[in-house]
Parts: sequence; structure tokens; C-alpha cells
Amino acid sequence: MTARELLDEAIKAREKSYSPYSNFQVGAALETKDGKIYHGCNIENAAYSPTNCAERTAFFRAIYEGERQFARIAIVGAPKGKSTDILTAPCGVCRQVMAEFCDAETFVIIMPDGKGGIVEMLLKDMLPYGFSPENLK
Repeated sequence: MTARELLDEAIKAREKSYSPYSNFQVGAALETKDGKIYHGCNIENAAYSPTNCAERTAFFRAIYEGERQFARIAIVGAPKGKSTDILTAPCGVCRQVMAEFCDAETFVIIMPDGKGGIVEMLLKDMLPYGFSPENLK
């Protein structure tokens, strides 16, 4: 699957967003190392802190299914009714979840660049000096 195709999967996931407060809809498509795709969307809550990001929704679904080997994630986000061709990077909490379950040297984060192109970054570049299970050894 190409990076663009994975972004298209994230766009499909975005359609499921529950975001009545911010109206900012986010979708994620998480690819395992064996090519399986797990979708996630943001799920808001009136109290705000119980809100869950699209990236974590995708990870938690995959983890529940027993997956532990992840290759890439595509993320798209935009206000409801707007184009998803804007850079929407994962928040710090989502980056920390990625650090827990992904190899920072190989895991790739894919996002639109806002100019019609694609940004692909390694987790280690997005979360330098991240805290991972390796720190506890």
C-alpha cells in the first residue's frame, strides 16, 4: 500500500469522527508489519479530558486484537466540511503511545503537508528523547 493509499484509509476513518464540540475531525489508519489496517477516529467528550484521539483509537483497537508489530500510521484532520490536506501531527500523548508499541527507528508517521504533498517522518524524529519501555531496563 502506498503512503497516499494509507492516507485515503485515514480519510475514510475520519468520517466516523465524533467531534460535536471542536468540529475538528481526525482519522487515522494504522498499518501492522504484516499489512493489516486498523482505523481510528477522534471521539470527543463534553468534559474534554476523556476525549480520545484518532491515533490512540486505532492503536487500542489493534492492541485489543492482539497486534504488537506496527509499521506506519497515516493521520488526517481538519474542521468538519474542510479539506484534509493540512498537516495534522499527533499530540504528545499519542506520540507516547507510539513510543510504547513501536520501534522509533523504523515506525513511520504519514501526514499531508498542506501543499498537496506528503510528509513521512520516523517516530524518533517526531519524538526525540522519547520515554519507552527500554528506559525501564
